[in-house]
Amino acid sequence: MTIISWADLAWCLVPVVLVCLIYVAWHGKPSEILIATARMSVQLIGVGYVLVAIFENPSPWISLAIVSLMLVVAGWIAIRPVRHHPGFLAPALVALAGSVGLHLLISVNLVLDAESWFQPRLLIPLAGMYFANTMNAISLAAERYHAELHNGQPEPKARITAFQAAMIPQVNSLLAVGLVALPGMMTGQILAGVSPLTAVRYQVMIMSMVLGASGVGTAIMLWLLGRNGVPKMSSDDAG
Repeated sequence: MTIISWADLAWCLVPVVLVCLIYVAWHGKPSEILIATARMSVQLIGVGYVLVAIFENPSPWISLAIVSLMLVVAGWIAIRPVRHHPGFLAPALVALAGSVGLHLLISVNLVLDAESWFQPRLLIPLAGMYFANTMNAISLAAERYHAELHNGQPEPKARITAFQAAMIPQVNSLLAVGLVALPGMMTGQILAGVSPLTAVRYQVMIMSMVLGASGVGTAIMLWLLGRNGVPKMSSDDAG
């Protein structure tokens, strides 16, 4: 496996500089790119050191605390397009917890047959991928669901339209994998020296679970929204 040194990693600044130059040339503000890149670097380095400590001292309570924090953050980000409307946060959290929890159980206990469910080397990376994809699907569904209701569509029509919109990225990724691109996890494993056939099996698991977590999570949230009669239209929405 090729080890990337910190000095070699400095070459990753080249694409950042190129994008910043485009901003400058077109009279934009490159500060958001610089801030985002700096935050990404600091956050990933910090997480790296934390994960090293956690992997060396696995604990079910620490694993649960980390997954719970991921759940709250993912739920808050998921409702970003409709955050100014009440009634979305609780359904999003329930949907994320139920869907991601189910697919983590299938992945860790059944597919990977892990000795313990709380192994941080398995639980945390998988939870991160499942939360991120389900969060994006829920976010797309929430925005589309609210827009459809605002445009006067009946709730069942708004629900299926929102669900289909949320699943577009998942369906596209399934259709494109292997033909247009190799997914990030599979690419990382191959670069690390793992057999492509082994990497393929892991990637099939990931993509299947991401599809399920996104679809089930979106369905749970939309069902809860319809059952609770939310979102309530404000006077501004009605106008």
